[in-house]
Amino acid sequence: MANSGLQILGFVLSLIGLIGLIVGTIMPQWKMSAYVGDNIITAVAMYQGLWMSCAFQSTGQIQCKVYDSILQLDSALQATRALMIVGIIVTAAGLGVACMGMKCTNCGGDDKTRKSRIAMAGGVILLIGALCAIVACSWFAHNIIQAFYNPFTPVNTKYEFGAAIFIAWAGAFLDVVGGGMLAASCPKSKPTPKYPISRPPSSKEYV
Repeated sequence: MANSGLQILGFVLSLIGLIGLIVGTIMPQWKMSAYVGDNIITAVAMYQGLWMSCAFQSTGQIQCKVYDSILQLDSALQATRALMIVGIIVTAAGLGVACMGMKCTNCGGDDKTRKSRIAMAGGVILLIGALCAIVACSWFAHNIIQAFYNPFTPVNTKYEFGAAIFIAWAGAFLDVVGGGMLAASCPKSKPTPKYPISRPPSSKEYV
C-alpha cells in the first residue's frame, strides 16, 4: 500500500512538473531587460522568450511579436527551444508509461512484478525528460549571465532572468522528484533460503 501511495505521489508531482514545463516554454518572459546604469528609469520593459519578444509599456499596453524565421535566431535559442520540446514530449511519454505500471490502474496486466518494472521504466523516462529541460534552462541562463557581465554589451541591451525560466526550472525539479519516486518502484526480489528445505521422510523409507 505504501508503494502504491508513493507511485501516486510521484505521478502527481510529475504531472504538475509537465504543466510547469509547458507553461514555461510558452511564456515570453525567459529574459527581461535589466535596469542597470542609465537604464534605471524607462517607460518600456522588454521581454524575450523562446517564441516571441514583447514590450510592456508603463501605460499597460503590451506589444508582442513572434519571431519571423527560425534561421534568424541564434543557435543557443534554437537549441533551448528544441530541448524544451523534447523534454515535454519525453515527460509526457514517461507519464503514459508510468500510468500503465501503477498499482492503482488496470493496465499492464495483473502481474505485480511486471507492473512495477513498467512504472520504474516510466520513472526513468521522466528523469530523462527532466534532464533535457534542466540542460535547456541552464544553458539559456548561462548565456544571459555571460552577456550581462560582458563589458562590450551595451547597458540598454542587458537582460536578466525572467519568470518563465524559473517556472521551467521548477517543473523540471518536480519531474526529477516524481520520476525518482516512480523509479523507486523496482520489484523486490524474493529472498532465497540459505539452507535447503528439509522434507519429511516418505513412507517408503520405513518399509
